[in-house]
Amino acid sequence: MKFTTYFTMNEEEAAMYASEKLGYLFGDEFHLTCKEIGDGNLNYIFRVVDEISGHSIIIKQSGPVARISDEFKLSPDRNRIEYEILKLEDKLAPGLVPKVYGYDSMMNCTVMDDLSDHQIMRKALMEFKTFPRFAQDISDFMVNTLLLTTDVVLEHKVKKDLVKNFINPELCEITEDLVYTEPFSDYKHRNDVFERNKDWVSEHIYNSVELRLETAKLKFEFMNHAQALVHGDLHTGSIFVKEDSTKVIDPEFAFFGPIGYDVGNVMANLIFAWVHSDAHQQGEHKQWLEDTIVETLDLFIEKFSLAWDRHVSEFSAKTPGFKEYYLATVLRDTAGVTGLELCRRIIGLAHVKDITSLGGNVRVRAERICLSGAIDFILKRDKFTCGEDYLITMQAAMSKFARENDE
Repeated sequence: MKFTTYFTMNEEEAAMYASEKLGYLFGDEFHLTCKEIGDGNLNYIFRVVDEISGHSIIIKQSGPVARISDEFKLSPDRNRIEYEILKLEDKLAPGLVPKVYGYDSMMNCTVMDDLSDHQIMRKALMEFKTFPRFAQDISDFMVNTLLLTTDVVLEHKVKKDLVKNFINPELCEITEDLVYTEPFSDYKHRNDVFERNKDWVSEHIYNSVELRLETAKLKFEFMNHAQALVHGDLHTGSIFVKEDSTKVIDPEFAFFGPIGYDVGNVMANLIFAWVHSDAHQQGEHKQWLEDTIVETLDLFIEKFSLAWDRHVSEFSAKTPGFKEYYLATVLRDTAGVTGLELCRRIIGLAHVKDITSLGGNVRVRAERICLSGAIDFILKRDKFTCGEDYLITMQAAMSKFARENDE
């Protein structure tokens, strides 16, 4: 096979592709086998192993439509974006992303490190594992990849060239629809709400004009605020972990947008893990998650301030008081996005296993706690200035549910 015309590969074809195109990664003699391991919504992930040496790589191929639904027609250019983003992120945050070896524009695939010695963080947290380095690593990643790609650090023309290079309209449209719009109105009738919570969602989400107004404000900030090079999908399903390592993967949604979009996604998905742990009465694990929720945001704030003082080069940005103003807008956006992510993963089309693995009354409770907290994060987003504020809000939502259901 020449692989000169695009087609979606199967396991056998991916092994042939590696043999023909990537032999230099394996040496003079090799025997390759392949397994498709992708379980995401968009792409095909092939793990190719040399049975002689044991060396393995990942081939990630983009198809013309999303795996989750043929409704979503996608540009395969997202694979090029992912390849270039991973290279850039490795420079900005060394050791916190997988190494990439190549990009094939014809077959729309990227070749990268195999992280099989790590585990997807969502799955690991659902197994009640803890990761002492996570808060330090993820705060390093966010500060270094976000602040260092803003106008306050980069020369303006350099930054604008990067904005052009990472325009990502198809995947941004998915975010605009599935995160910012549909969970609050269901106007396209694609939402997927747990049956026993449908009436609650209608009353507290769909029928709230105040909530819809605030999400509209957040949506247009997302669409028009090219602040930094955001990952765009920074949740626990896009992070590989082991006890001494954290690797961020899947930046195909990346584009220049609000810093708070990435930070809020991390916070929301830690909250999903927290309610899952609580549902299973895992007290020690739940306490670790509470500490991690607080520490993740507080470390981000601390490191952001230090990195600002070290790296900011723009004259106006050095004006006394501007750093504090700028950081306050990031924290406001972070709270809003935390609420959006909590809503869209419960109400919208793409769910998380932290919640869907629960059943009956336990799921009803977990969803309502998340959604009650989400409403506060969106409507009162100016009030969330440290990690403890998030924990207090979620604990209050838990207490509120208990009171309402004892009555």
